[in-house]
Amino acid sequence: MKQEFLPISRKEMEAQGLSQMDFVYITGDAYVDHPSFGAAIISRLLQSRGYSVGIIPQPDWKNPESIRVFGEPRLAFLVTAGNMDSMVNHYTVSKKHRQKDAYSPGGKMGLRPDRAVTVYGNLIRQVYKHTPVILGGIEASLRRLAHYDYWEDKLKRSVLLDSGADLISYGMGEHSIIEIAEALDSGLSVKDLTYIPGTVCRCRNLDHIYDPLLLPSFEEMKKEKKIYAESFRIQYENTDSITGKILAEYYEGQGYIVQNPPARPLTTREMDDIYELPYTRTWHPVYEKDGGIPALEEVKFSLTSNRGCFGGCSFCALTFHQGRILQIRSQESLVKEAESFVRDPDFKGYIHDVGGPTADFRIPSCKKQLTKGVCKNRQCLFPSPCPNLEADHEDYLQLLEKLRQIPGVKKVFIRSGIRFDYVMEDKNRKFLKALVEHHISGQLRVAPEHVSDSVLYYMGKPRHQVYQKFIKAYENENRKTGKKQYALPYFMSSHPGSTVRDAVILAEYIRDMGFTPEQAQDFYPTPSTLSTCMYYTGLDPRTMEPVYVPRSPKEKAIQRAFIQYRKPENRKLVTEGLKMAKREDLIGFDSRCLIRPSKEERGLTKEAGKRERKKKTIRNIHKKSQKNTRKK
Repeated sequence: MKQEFLPISRKEMEAQGLSQMDFVYITGDAYVDHPSFGAAIISRLLQSRGYSVGIIPQPDWKNPESIRVFGEPRLAFLVTAGNMDSMVNHYTVSKKHRQKDAYSPGGKMGLRPDRAVTVYGNLIRQVYKHTPVILGGIEASLRRLAHYDYWEDKLKRSVLLDSGADLISYGMGEHSIIEIAEALDSGLSVKDLTYIPGTVCRCRNLDHIYDPLLLPSFEEMKKEKKIYAESFRIQYENTDSITGKILAEYYEGQGYIVQNPPARPLTTREMDDIYELPYTRTWHPVYEKDGGIPALEEVKFSLTSNRGCFGGCSFCALTFHQGRILQIRSQESLVKEAESFVRDPDFKGYIHDVGGPTADFRIPSCKKQLTKGVCKNRQCLFPSPCPNLEADHEDYLQLLEKLRQIPGVKKVFIRSGIRFDYVMEDKNRKFLKALVEHHISGQLRVAPEHVSDSVLYYMGKPRHQVYQKFIKAYENENRKTGKKQYALPYFMSSHPGSTVRDAVILAEYIRDMGFTPEQAQDFYPTPSTLSTCMYYTGLDPRTMEPVYVPRSPKEKAIQRAFIQYRKPENRKLVTEGLKMAKREDLIGFDSRCLIRPSKEERGLTKEAGKRERKKKTIRNIHKKSQKNTRKK
């Protein structure tokens, strides 16, 4: 029996014998029924528990009628901006409009609004004044408390207030959405749902909240950036489901926004069950005329093997969204999914990825985490690996070998990124050998991000010498196998702590690599990351020490230009940057120089040389004349 899509229209709802939906799910993405899309997971999970769900993908936010498709749901509206933050989806780091939206039909831009969850929430409230509204997804999750907004360059309050919603289900949401559904189904009011892990709610007072940890008020944080940095540090220390406290943030005239501790991580069995729900694994047929949804192409034949990340990069929001405790699927579940690929007529034999936030994490960083939670004031890999770290790729190696043995599978790629410092901590080099032999094609994409140790410290990345050791080991394995495969590093410019002099150091490293990186990425300050807190406050919330922040568009353009200094269009910026850093020694004809002098500079140098030679000749004649006079 062919699996049906969830309904996206009243006609489809009635065809499935439904007269009213339990939940209506509004999403900023097109409807793709695949487990790489959060809306598909949550809707299928609810369906598996007996609830009916209707999907309204990309409603016309200028027309309230667009959310009346199914009428009022019995239990609640669910709202997500989609797989991406709508602002990141729409704008580059320089705040220019992007041209394509991979999560929309045919890649068309403009089918979702800026700040989508806020707009959708208010759209619902125009029509349904009292129906519960639950926000979810990455946009709401990372704006659940007061946060710095890069696009407006100011501190903004919790999205729960601006959207008019009742609850936020933050993080991945599977546990919390089922608890919410069961509570509403039992007859509880949404206003009474103040106790569910993984949720954020509004409260007039804290009388019924057990042992809350008070954060600074929104008004205090607006007045002084240091207070926001202190609040962020507290939030950062309470992202664990075992040790996390209830946090309460006061808003004058509004009461409190209360964040319950994160939901507990999914077990392996729960992960397996979620990824084995009856997805159709493709886009809804309504999009065929537009050529489908581009975002599906890369993930359709990829395998999600884990969630969570203990890498702790400062510029990454995973700590706030998925958490640091690793959650994994079983080898059996992943092999079963891969075998289903082979039966798909579009499958060409290539599994595009086997991974997650970090591909080679398949076990928790240490056993202590499972009972006592992650350390509040210690990272697993930064600034150096914790003595309790268990670096072991054996399970991942077994999984990859099983996938390679499946009849019809030609190649299994690893594209979601590996942690080279974790690889180097594994005393057994079998994984690196297998990676080189089987799982890359010509180039290994790796993310050292920078080469200046002072910048790497603020990034939460390992010292540069760790990357250098990895590259040597990688090149050595390639020599052993007789393959000519290269490492393609990603670098980031203008991160807090990075000066123009640091950018020059990076350019010198790129010079010595012998090729220009294809991509150059400016630091993008997105909500709820350590790096964004540094950018806004000028303080490192871990230490409360000042940190240099490159803010001006000109300096950021200069730092970015250094990554691709060989490009002619970057020459002017690089020249200006070298002068700012007092590194004019890198302008010249020597092999160590980054750029040659311009024609004008060469002309001036030539004229200056003529003048200097003329002066020298006059001085020599004068000296000779004086010498002859003394002899006489």
